[in-house]
Amino acid sequence: MAPSTSTAMRAAAPARRRPARRPSTRGRRGGGRRGRKDNWWPVAIVAALVLLGVAWARSADDVPAEGSCTVDGGTVTVSAEQARHATTIARVARDRGLPERAVVIALATAQQESGLRNLDYGDRDSLGLFQQRPSQGWGSPAQVRDPVYAAGKFYDGLVEVPGWETGRLTEVAQTVQRSGFPEAYQKHEAMAQELATALTDNALACT
Repeated sequence: MAPSTSTAMRAAAPARRRPARRPSTRGRRGGGRRGRKDNWWPVAIVAALVLLGVAWARSADDVPAEGSCTVDGGTVTVSAEQARHATTIARVARDRGLPERAVVIALATAQQESGLRNLDYGDRDSLGLFQQRPSQGWGSPAQVRDPVYAAGKFYDGLVEVPGWETGRLTEVAQTVQRSGFPEAYQKHEAMAQELATALTDNALACT
């Protein structure tokens, strides 16, 4: 028996499809309202640190004019002046593509030579962070008292030392500095390592 016209039309018409449901974003990290709510806490922490007068030293410009800086979770505390010079020493190494070991050696050397201060005096004509002597070819008095220049000159000498990356710190530093106290740098290695790591990880908190 042939189907009626109305029955044939119903059979020929394509079945209606339900619109596809959009995938739920609930519970997804960063999606929907929950994702937006999860992002509040870093902002709140930063705001709290600002209110408490705490800043993370990423460069010399981040260090306050006065006060002190402490390695987050560590034992090393330095003055604001020392922190500024330490961040400069680390930045010069980073700009040159040098590894953290170079920063450790430089920080230990500067700590021994000047206490991480940019001195305008020293033994004979020694000046600056690394107590470099103009009469020995390190540069002019003004140059060796420029922390960026002084750090750069130290690194110039450091990378010329064979095996400097794995050598004993005080022996490597002494090869560069030619000091009258060749063993004096070693005692600062632990401090320099902690400080260098903090500067690399932005974990130096200043107040």
